[in-house]
Amino acid sequence: MDRRKFLTRSSVAGVAAAGLASPAIAQSMPDVRWRLTSGFPNNLDTIYGGAVVMAEAVKAMTGGKFQIQVFQAGELVPGPQAIDAVQSNTVEIAHTCGYYFTGKNPTFAIGSAIPFGLNSRLQNAWLYHGGGNEAYDEFLSAYGIIGKPGGGTGAQMGGWYRKEINSLSDLNGVKMRIAGVAGEVMSRLGVVPQQLPGGDIYPALERGTIDAAEWIGPYDDERLGFYQIAPYYYYPAFWEGGLTIHFFINKEQHDALPEEYKAALDTACKAANINMQSLYDAKNTAAIRSLVGKGAQLRPLPADVMQAAYQATFELYAEYSERHPEWAAIYPGWKKFRDEGFEWFRVAEYTYDSYVFAAQAAGQ
Repeated sequence: MDRRKFLTRSSVAGVAAAGLASPAIAQSMPDVRWRLTSGFPNNLDTIYGGAVVMAEAVKAMTGGKFQIQVFQAGELVPGPQAIDAVQSNTVEIAHTCGYYFTGKNPTFAIGSAIPFGLNSRLQNAWLYHGGGNEAYDEFLSAYGIIGKPGGGTGAQMGGWYRKEINSLSDLNGVKMRIAGVAGEVMSRLGVVPQQLPGGDIYPALERGTIDAAEWIGPYDDERLGFYQIAPYYYYPAFWEGGLTIHFFINKEQHDALPEEYKAALDTACKAANINMQSLYDAKNTAAIRSLVGKGAQLRPLPADVMQAAYQATFELYAEYSERHPEWAAIYPGWKKFRDEGFEWFRVAEYTYDSYVFAAQAAGQ
């Protein structure tokens, strides 16, 4: 893989690098070498590539004094052990989804994506300017790590199914690859959730070990070939309206960095966050057309599925608030931000989108 191509293709990362040019880094600054374990295989260039964009920007901004080597999932540690590897300082940094670690505590998910949560714009607003990053870091401090947003996917698709889902009852007994809090919600609708890494999904579908699977969206899903086995492609993923992938960093290692390197790292993470969302928005546009051309059957999730999921979701959140003090410390502020953000988005964003989408569909 040509790691530089991720940076050269990204105007965002280029601007970030220009903003902290290498001459600003004194030659007396120390050489720092970190290792990063990704939660994703490198054939998924957009989501894995977010770490490469960040690492190349850091290198450029520090004149090569601070370098981060990126390893795909499984090269150093398996993806499900990424947080443990950062905690133990086996690696200094990981690039992965917080909701993969809800087995430790469901609060890991609230910084990334939870069912019926924020869209991508509001997710960034909450994290950067609504107290989200501070609240998430307070939670992560118990694990000796800090988190920095490092990639967005936008609203994801609801998954690939071998059989058509016409009503809630059709979900009963369906074995589905689905991760985190979403898996718990779907289990309350009769689904049997399975948590599998991206590279294991296709063979599980092919063997019939699972009946359905969700991953991200058209671009990655086409690359993974799910349409060849499970023809029904549902939308939306109510569990991921605006996923944020995080860079999880060993706190002691981060604290030991010179201030100039901390600034470079923070800027590079922000560049990677914005760049990934832009790439998915561009690539999914072509990929969804390609998938339909290959026979994918687009279907909206039935209304009774959405309604049952919405009710089950907020019942689950109330249970989490009772059982997990860490969740209870973050959730009320998150919920307030969500509700008020939705009020605003209904005024301008929603009305604009609704009109122009309908006008375009009518041929205007």
